[in-house]
Amino acid sequence: MFFSVVIPTYNRLPILQKCLQALESQTFTGDYEIILVDDGSTDGTIDWLQQNQQNFNHVKYFVQNHGGPAIARNLGVEKAQGDIIIFIDSDLVVLSDFLQSHYQALITGKQKLKSDKFFTYGAVINTANFENPTSEPYKITDFSAAFFATGNVAIPKHWLETAGLFDINFQLYGWEDLELGVRLKKLGLQLIKCPQAVGYHWHPAFNLAQIPKLIDQEIQRGKMGVLFYQKHPTWEVKMMIQMTFFHRLLWGILSLNGMLNEKTMAGFLQWLIDSGKPQLALEIARIFLNWYNVNAVYAAYQQK
Repeated sequence: MFFSVVIPTYNRLPILQKCLQALESQTFTGDYEIILVDDGSTDGTIDWLQQNQQNFNHVKYFVQNHGGPAIARNLGVEKAQGDIIIFIDSDLVVLSDFLQSHYQALITGKQKLKSDKFFTYGAVINTANFENPTSEPYKITDFSAAFFATGNVAIPKHWLETAGLFDINFQLYGWEDLELGVRLKKLGLQLIKCPQAVGYHWHPAFNLAQIPKLIDQEIQRGKMGVLFYQKHPTWEVKMMIQMTFFHRLLWGILSLNGMLNEKTMAGFLQWLIDSGKPQLALEIARIFLNWYNVNAVYAAYQQK
């Protein structure tokens, strides 16, 4: 079993350094490579890699013009030599037994199912602790019900190729991995959870300066959600992208039809942040962020 860890990256050099260092410090004794695809970074990522290549024996890197994670991951799979692809994000810092845990879960899964028609899905814990990201405990907000997400997943390469890899029409933020998951599910692949393979997803603590970008991501996610639904017009996908009357009613009520927004809630959110509760502030901000998302979904759908 030969692992190819495929990582797309775009302007994430500080946390990418920790990501790669963690992958080079694995207890796994088998064969593995790290396929890093730089998606047109402008923060010196490639210069840093070239200057420090001697410290990263497993890393092979490739560069593309900025085109988004779907195109980057497809390039990574194309260049990968391994029979097992592990997808992680470049802001994920893993534990030293990460690869060994996926390996053991893959062996156990194959023995149980008598085939390789499955993938293993590791745990992702969100953290804002840059200095020591792996110190964060698991929180209820870290739970994910996604079938296939590229934050921490291991899958035989040939099933990705059979499914057709990622759809490069997903050029904005969101859904390209879950859409591939729908195709994998149609092929009969099963999910085997592997909570021992832990990755810590770092992002800076929430502050008000992040809100414009978060709103833009929700609008992009709404547009890509409609593309997702066009490819798979099912009730399940409708629920996932929040294109239902229930979601419109829910977020409309909670946001008072948009009256609770980034402007009217700014003072309260800043008070929570100043009180040492940035995560709570973010969860409350999701009220209007989801309202932006639902409106973007319906706006994009009406334009089709």
